[in-house]
Amino acid sequence: MSDPSTQPTQTPDLEEPKFGFNDYAERLNGRAAMIGFLLILVIEYLTGQGLLSWLGLQ
Repeated sequence: MSDPSTQPTQTPDLEEPKFGFNDYAERLNGRAAMIGFLLILVIEYLTGQGLLSWLGLQ
């Protein structure tokens, strides 16, 4: 085993990456999903049609 006095005493201050699977990307995806869901509800309310009907798929 190594001597505890040779272990680092500080954690490096690394910047969070802005790509890949990380907390930033997951938070951004969650927010986009919430906005999209809210917009679908608004479209259905204003048009009186479901999303599939509005898109012409039904």
